[in-house]
Amino acid sequence: MAHQAIAQASAKRAQWRDYLELTKPRVVALLLLTAVVGMCLATTTWVSLEVLVPAVAGIGLMSGSAAAINHLVDRHIDAKMARTLRRPLPTGALSPVKVLTFAAIIGALGYLVLELFVNRITALLTLASLVGYAFVYTMYLKRATPQNIVIGGLAGASPPLLGWTAVTGEIHANAVLLVMIIFTWTPPHFWALAVHRAKDYAKADIPMLPVTHGIDFTKTCIFLYTVLLTVVCILPFLTGMSGWLYLAGVSALNLGFLGYAWKLKFAPSKLTAYNMFKYSIWYLMGLFILLLVDHYLFT
Repeated sequence: MAHQAIAQASAKRAQWRDYLELTKPRVVALLLLTAVVGMCLATTTWVSLEVLVPAVAGIGLMSGSAAAINHLVDRHIDAKMARTLRRPLPTGALSPVKVLTFAAIIGALGYLVLELFVNRITALLTLASLVGYAFVYTMYLKRATPQNIVIGGLAGASPPLLGWTAVTGEIHANAVLLVMIIFTWTPPHFWALAVHRAKDYAKADIPMLPVTHGIDFTKTCIFLYTVLLTVVCILPFLTGMSGWLYLAGVSALNLGFLGYAWKLKFAPSKLTAYNMFKYSIWYLMGLFILLLVDHYLFT
């Protein structure tokens, strides 16, 4: 009876906040920051509002649609994990039909905005990213291989490229370099959380790396990927894409990331993995802000 009462109460509380939670707003906000920086780096002037507003709206809506589909597909897994059991679907606040309808509407709207007010290549690339994350990663890779986050991370790394194509209508090597940064950042970012939540993933029978290969092996992979990330993040300076301000700032950020990776591998405390996960979010945000500031101050 108590469980039934809770489910009924949850079902009645469905409101705009539940729909907003489906879109993973904090994740989408970080993605949009990288997309906006991609737009800005594609031009030596300020990005016009005629491009900026519809591009941000379209990419944001389609990213939110992909996140909602992720909620829908993973609802049974989410119900087993402490981190996610209070999401709208596990609690009964929203039904699968409502979530699917919501995802379809905002996804279609986002595509139309990009197609009509930005350009087709951005619309198609954003659609490909949605399919890659919501279907290829969520429906298949996540359940099929411990390398799920490595392969599936490409979809989440695309926003800077989408921002670049929104301004120029073409794919450029510098945009691909921005994608490489996020692609390399994703494994140490997500595996740090996976180490912290290894028991949850094991309980949900998800083959994350700490579950299939052990926590110690995962820590080694995190450390090696962090070293690789440090190298990749210097490339914008070496290619002339950014200047000394970026190099100095990203070097400091890299030292912090390497410090966490070293501590996690060789001298971890109970919260080291989770603290590294939190730092990685600020790291990516700071890196792209550095790219932006460096671009406008020294271009």
